[in-house]
Amino acid sequence: MPGKARTVQDRRRNVHMPLVTTKEMLKKAQAERYAVGAFNANNLEYVQAIIEAAEEEKAPVILQASQGAIKYAGLKMVVAMVKAAAEEASVPVALHLDHGTDYKQNVKCLAAGFTSLMFDGSSLPFEENVAITKKIVEMAHAAGIPVEAELGKVATAGHVTEEEIKALMTDPEEAKRFVEETEVDSLAVAVGSVHKMTTQAAKLDVERIARIRELTGVPLVLHGASGVTDEGYKMGIAAGICKINIATELNKAFTRGIREALQKNPDEIDPRRIAGVGRDYMKEAVKAKMRLFGCSGKA
Repeated sequence: MPGKARTVQDRRRNVHMPLVTTKEMLKKAQAERYAVGAFNANNLEYVQAIIEAAEEEKAPVILQASQGAIKYAGLKMVVAMVKAAAEEASVPVALHLDHGTDYKQNVKCLAAGFTSLMFDGSSLPFEENVAITKKIVEMAHAAGIPVEAELGKVATAGHVTEEEIKALMTDPEEAKRFVEETEVDSLAVAVGSVHKMTTQAAKLDVERIARIRELTGVPLVLHGASGVTDEGYKMGIAAGICKINIATELNKAFTRGIREALQKNPDEIDPRRIAGVGRDYMKEAVKAKMRLFGCSGKA
């Protein structure tokens, strides 16, 4: 099929799509009842796997950089890699700051070229969370960049009980007040998911999600999503979740591929042949999530 191959190559050569913001991306997801996958990118292989998966699924995609990724790869390197990949892509790509720790970090990421910011003030008292989030929103909106904030506290896997997880969940009435006072664009909510879970055992409070969606009107974000069941995802999206963060599952896929490559060829010394297998495993994991979230074909 040489004609078809040339068509694809020509399309890729002629497409120049810079990074987009998450604002319209999430509004469309909210209106059409699907969720956009937001995947943490830690190095070159992650960026390649995520973008290739989005291309093949024809899905909009959000690449996220956490504090750990920025420390590992460097802020300029993260932005350069994602920008280069986005410019070659034919699908919408956004670069999002995941769990921004303070005002200065958000300013640095805005200046560096991020097209979506986040301030995680979930560990702060309500009023302090509101004050800092509002300041970041004012700064970001002046540049046309949307902001995600977090209210409630998503627990981390370990010695945490169901009662503790429930106690940390987002209060719908507080969420309403928070969104009104900050004018934030999207809200990460604690509704039963748990960070760094390696098994799918988290139970989402779907009624809480629906109530928060009803009271706030903004797209809702699910953090700590790797431990959620497939059915849980579908119910959460139907209730109002529009962005779903995935990190742990990509790490698992990448390291599984590397282990299997080394087991198969223990004398291999070319790291590309090893990391490339991990990249392929990640790509399949991303594609599976996109299909599950309903964003395949929505680019």
